[in-house]
Amino acid sequence: MHALQQPPTRRQALLAGLAGMGALVAAAAWKLSPPDAAPVATGQPLPDDVCVVAPPTPFDPTSGLPLDAPRAIPPDARCPVCGMYPARSAQWAAQAIFANGDAHFFDSPLSLFQYLANVGQYSPGRTAQDLVARYVTDTETGAWIAANTATYVDGSSARGPMRAGNLSAFASAEAARRFAGQRGGRVIAFGNVDGAVLERLAPGRSLAHSAHPPPLAK
Repeated sequence: MHALQQPPTRRQALLAGLAGMGALVAAAAWKLSPPDAAPVATGQPLPDDVCVVAPPTPFDPTSGLPLDAPRAIPPDARCPVCGMYPARSAQWAAQAIFANGDAHFFDSPLSLFQYLANVGQYSPGRTAQDLVARYVTDTETGAWIAANTATYVDGSSARGPMRAGNLSAFASAEAARRFAGQRGGRVIAFGNVDGAVLERLAPGRSLAHSAHPPPLAK
């Protein structure tokens, strides 16, 4: 004669329900995962940087512009340093042009300086010596100006697209001093934007930057 089966207690029923919910969640996660997804190792540190695919924009020979002239920012161009779209913050944008006409666009002068600090990191196989032009946007007029002749204001109340380090650029030192008098910060020349400045503006993201970058190719 078989013993009568006792009904489950409330505790047993609750535990069984939780186990069932866990199985459903696990099954849903498995279905949502791509079929070739690799298992995630627990306890492993995530990489410090996320790879940003930002190919250069080739020169358009039908544009009528000299190869080393500043050009309009394509809407789909991405900054090779941070991955942002420079066209969305044109008042801060910068650009660098290679000898073959390829151009990279940046969301801010800060990102341009980070790029110049180690061109090979962001453009494998290329160096700063391959560049024939570098431009930043004049804060006053919105016009393109040569980055190496511009004057910058470091530490003002104006925040760039990343809401961090700014380096507002100006065509003249007088304009930069006037801006600093209104918005704070210090006036600084291109050659004085060194590794210490970059590390303070973007901690942990900037490598050594020469105070005297190599001259542009003629």
